[in-house]
This record gives sequence, C-alpha cells and structure tokens, in this order.
Amino acid sequence: MPELPEVETTVAGLRSVLDGRVLTLVEPRRANLRVPFPVDLRQRMTGARVTGLSRRAKYGLVETDRGDVMIFHLGMSGRWRIDPEEIGKHDHLLLETDEGRRLALCDPRRFGFVELARAEAVTSYLPFTKMGPEPLGDDFTGAVLKAALTGKGTAIKLALLDQRVVAGLGNIYVCEALNMAGIAPWTVAGQISAPRLKRLVEAIQQVLTSAIAAGGSTLKDYARPDGELGYFSKEWRVYGREGEKCPSCGGEVLRRVDGGRSTFYCGKCQK
Repeated sequence: MPELPEVETTVAGLRSVLDGRVLTLVEPRRANLRVPFPVDLRQRMTGARVTGLSRRAKYGLVETDRGDVMIFHLGMSGRWRIDPEEIGKHDHLLLETDEGRRLALCDPRRFGFVELARAEAVTSYLPFTKMGPEPLGDDFTGAVLKAALTGKGTAIKLALLDQRVVAGLGNIYVCEALNMAGIAPWTVAGQISAPRLKRLVEAIQQVLTSAIAAGGSTLKDYARPDGELGYFSKEWRVYGREGEKCPSCGGEVLRRVDGGRSTFYCGKCQK
C-alpha cells in the first residue's frame, strides 16, 4: 500500500502538472472504486482552476477556485499516471488540463477512492477528524507522543499504526523508525520513557524525510506519477531484510507477524 512518502511524492508530481491549470476534462470511466465516484464530480470539477495540492496523512487533496476539494486515496495499488501513451482498462479517472496534459488514476485492485468536499469543510471530513498530528509537522513531538500513548497497553508498533495517535504512518516506515530508535516492536507503548520517545519521533521524521527525498519505496504496482520508481527500498534498514545484518549493530534482522502484518526488527539492539 502506498504510504505517506509515496503520497507526498505523488502530490508533488501532480503539482507540477495541475497547479494553476484549468481542468478541461474530468471523466470517471466506471461508476465506482471502493466507493462510488461523486455523481457530480464531472460537473463540479470541469472548468475549475486548480489552486493548490496538498496531503493529509495518506490522502491527496486537489483544491480549486470554486471552493471544491477533490480528495483521493490510492488504496492498495493506485497511482496517477502523467501523460500516458494509452489509456488502459485500470485507468478509472481521466483529467485533462488547458495545457493539453493528461492524468489517469490507475487502480487495478480498486481499493482507492475519490470524494469531494467544500474547502471550508475539509477539516470536518470524517476520516480527518479522527487523525492524530502529522508526523512531519511541528506539533509532533516527544511530549505529544508521550501524552497520546499514556495508559496504552498495546505494543508500540501497533500503536504507531493507529491513525488516531499519529497520522499517515504505515508498516514499512514504522519498522524502519523503531529500528533506528532501538525500540523493540512489542514494547508496551505506555511504558516507554520520554527520552526514548523523543528519539523515536526524531527517527520517524528522519525516515520519512529520507523516503520522500528518494521518491518513496516501490512496492508491487506503485510508481511515481512520471512513471519512475522510488528507490528508498534500497535504503531499508530492516524491512524485507530477514536474515541480513542490522546496520546499527550487525545483529541479525528477524521477522515476526503482528496484527496480521510482517514486522522486521533486529534481535540484538532493539530492546
């Protein structure tokens, strides 16, 4: 599944094509993805000028001069394609601009979705109302994380995947950050000391920043909008590296399953 760095990279790619441009074509090519396309998507977005693009957690937002915001989620396998030579059967939404550029939302598994909201109501969009702080924002600190985890008896890895604690983190980058911070994934979240949580916040921010700079990680169908593959997977410390050496201490990278997801960690330095 595309995680925060992949969505950030996607938004940056879309910004280069859409920002300031008028949408001359908005064409859903099927009735639904995970949920139905808004019935008035074509009407509200065609002719609108894009005034900004941003990201909230794993959601992308396309803002227009009409006060409408198109919110998209890439699901498991979704990605935007810029100026595709051909439109394929998995390209479910087409956009064209007044410059003649074309964008196709490709989603083979159809777990993504597109919704519309008014700009003044975006903060009230239901998924956003339940989210914690952005991990790269100034308001995500060790003290904030400590307060969010107080009293939690769940494992720290599962706690970090809870979008109510911090928004946008996924399995890959949680594994990477916990290794960098030297914290075992099964450590009880509410029992971690403030200094260790401060190091964890710093590790989360470092991992995400590096991943964004690298264009994200390439997983199965994911690629950047320009078709290039992100290369952060080459820099993974532990994820997908079972049996290899930990970059911090040389210990063996192990794998276990937590909450139905693979957890990769160092059996030596993560305590």
